[in-house]
Amino acid sequence: MLLIDKYAYFNRLKHVHPVEKVIFSLCLLLFVIIAKDSFLSLIIFIVMSAFTVLAAGIPFKYYIKLLLLPIFFLLSGVVTILLSFADGQVIVSNCIWSAHIGSWQVYISEKSVEQVGNLVAVVLSSISCLYFLTLTTPLTAILHVLQKVKLPLLFIELVALTYRFIFVFLDEAANIYQSQSSRLGYVTVRQGIKSLGLLVTVLFLKVFQRTTQLTIAMNSRGYEEQMLFFEQSYRYSLINWLIIGGVFTGMAVVYIQFGGSL
Repeated sequence: MLLIDKYAYFNRLKHVHPVEKVIFSLCLLLFVIIAKDSFLSLIIFIVMSAFTVLAAGIPFKYYIKLLLLPIFFLLSGVVTILLSFADGQVIVSNCIWSAHIGSWQVYISEKSVEQVGNLVAVVLSSISCLYFLTLTTPLTAILHVLQKVKLPLLFIELVALTYRFIFVFLDEAANIYQSQSSRLGYVTVRQGIKSLGLLVTVLFLKVFQRTTQLTIAMNSRGYEEQMLFFEQSYRYSLINWLIIGGVFTGMAVVYIQFGGSL
């Protein structure tokens, strides 16, 4: 079991109704995307991180590790926005830093810094909203919410099967990698590239085999083109709805008072 899945089942908010958590996280996510305000996004990031770490009891170090992966991809994209190119003879206004490479001028402007800061704040706050939902709500509970909003059964089943085969991929990849490593498959760079190619090939074959086995197992148990999911009983909480309403009201007030002014 992945740690992210373990924490989804064993956290302090596991008994909170999934509808409340879905509405709380996705509505704040929508608010961030629509507002696109760096100050508001920073506040939402802090609030959602506090709910995830303090309220749900997710370890702070693990939460930071989860943030590092999207931050790495974010920084790789930020560089293309931060750096601008112009002809070496052109005088750039509002330039913070510049350097000449041959006949070209590489520079960083105040506008690009502002765009990068806004982008980083919006992305981090959006990720914190999704992490809150992922780390506090099991997939079965999310599927229960999807059924309540009357999404197509085919879509819900595809989500469930895709999530199931994430673990199949990881398990098979770990077994193949361990077998290759025991035979010195990664002792050199050249051998490692070759072994990695074989790993990917064998992995897809193994997954197709597991898919066939799963289909046979489902048919033998009377599968009738509709998967049944375990539904745990939850209760709505007035206190939780008041907290959600208070957070939304506070964010709206912050956006009205300070949005776009900072």
